[in-house]
Amino acid sequence: MGLVRAAIFAALFIAGAPLWAQDIALRSRDGGIELTGTLLGFDGEFYRIETRYGELTVDASGVLCDGPGCPSLTDFVAEMRVSGSATIGEVLMPALIEAFAQRNGLQAEREALGDRRFRYTLTDPEEARVVGRFGFHLTSTEDGFRDLLDDEADMVMALREIRPEERAAAREAGLGDLSEANRSRVLALDAVIPVVASGNPVEAISLAALADVLSGQVDDWSVLGGADAPIVLHLRNATSGVSQGIEDRLLRPTGRDFGGEITRHRDGTALADAVARDPLALGLASYAQIGSGKPLRLTGPCGFELRGSRAAIKTEDYPLTSPLFLYLPARRLPALAREFLAYTRSTPAQIVIRRAGFVDQLPEQIGLGQQGDRLANAIVVAEGDQGLVGLQRLVATLGPMRRLTTSFRFEAGSSGLDAQSRSNVQQLARALEAGEYDGRELVFVGFSDAQGAAEANLEIAYDRARAVRAAVLEAAEAADLRHLELGIEAFGEAMPMACDDTVWGRQVNRRVEVWLR
Repeated sequence: MGLVRAAIFAALFIAGAPLWAQDIALRSRDGGIELTGTLLGFDGEFYRIETRYGELTVDASGVLCDGPGCPSLTDFVAEMRVSGSATIGEVLMPALIEAFAQRNGLQAEREALGDRRFRYTLTDPEEARVVGRFGFHLTSTEDGFRDLLDDEADMVMALREIRPEERAAAREAGLGDLSEANRSRVLALDAVIPVVASGNPVEAISLAALADVLSGQVDDWSVLGGADAPIVLHLRNATSGVSQGIEDRLLRPTGRDFGGEITRHRDGTALADAVARDPLALGLASYAQIGSGKPLRLTGPCGFELRGSRAAIKTEDYPLTSPLFLYLPARRLPALAREFLAYTRSTPAQIVIRRAGFVDQLPEQIGLGQQGDRLANAIVVAEGDQGLVGLQRLVATLGPMRRLTTSFRFEAGSSGLDAQSRSNVQQLARALEAGEYDGRELVFVGFSDAQGAAEANLEIAYDRARAVRAAVLEAAEAADLRHLELGIEAFGEAMPMACDDTVWGRQVNRRVEVWLR
């Protein structure tokens, strides 16, 4: 009996909705087991029920349901509640929902519900029945995680990685470890771009200087090479994922907070418009919402310069690249939701993402000759005979190859991959399983910062390349590796992307790239 009970009541999780919350009885088909409790959710295949034994999940195919709360097994409607970033929810998610529906022969109807809420109802026209609803609550990244904890959301739209305190609260609430690879999905890429009015003479700013402005330590344009006039700083609201991501990446590592006077904006369009009108303004805008402002290049004392271009964002070479996340709790999602998530990684979805103004993740191939900023940086640091030999080896090795835009970087102070890189592992693994690179050789190429001895840095770069290769192989369980080669190479500090004078610059330089032969 214990084995039967364990088989029926498998420890899975499914997405629920508060409207269930009714008493039901589940009986095994042979009548040997009966379980009573409150129905918390049903995804078309599994019941989630609160019992005296705790919360259990039951396979609907193995039981009969009795009670007024029992859902229909034939007319099930998938219900998904999505909360969080308005930047993602206003344009990108609606575009993906509509394209997903059209691709699957469904009709998508949008209904405004007020209070920054709306709902998409998906209908099968052939059967003339509703198959799913996606309800949206446009708030902020912080509020999205709060809705998830309050069981008012099944997905969180986030413009930053989950914070440690949010991760701990989610685990305590039984939602799983949201930092795991299968608990988040990178929808698209964006970036934080420093912007000024078109008449402002300043053309570039260093990350260190930007942090000084954000913390209030620098408040005059003359320090940045501009006029003797105060800097008027423009940021999104304090609960916005954009602002919090800036705080996490530029201020927290140095123990600083936002300081000085800051003009806050509810959305990116309002911020961009305000900066464009004010010759003294400095704003941090989304790449997708620069408007008519002038973007500043990122520079540093070593002479490097990086532009917030689409290519630099896609490869994550731009230091302030910001992934757009969907966070998912450890629950079993309805089949329709799982199909939608799978669609977001498809080639048609990447085209939709690009048309919406964001940077897609469809891998592209870039020749060595197309990487001007990177080669210029490599030449700058190639000091002495050893540096020249390393640069010559790099050009000779990579010259005949093409770089994929898929890159891997690591969490600060850790050997673990960051959130976007964990998503990239899954994406590359699926491509290997689909045979997209059959007959080719993929080379994982490691790079390091320049802190410490060059030989030690080269060995560290090799270790990182091996680690990423191993992670991709582990994820690509169904790939036939007889049809392709997966090699490793490393060049240590030979091709830096930023100056090593800051935590952020060193983090950008520590990376693994994928080159294709």
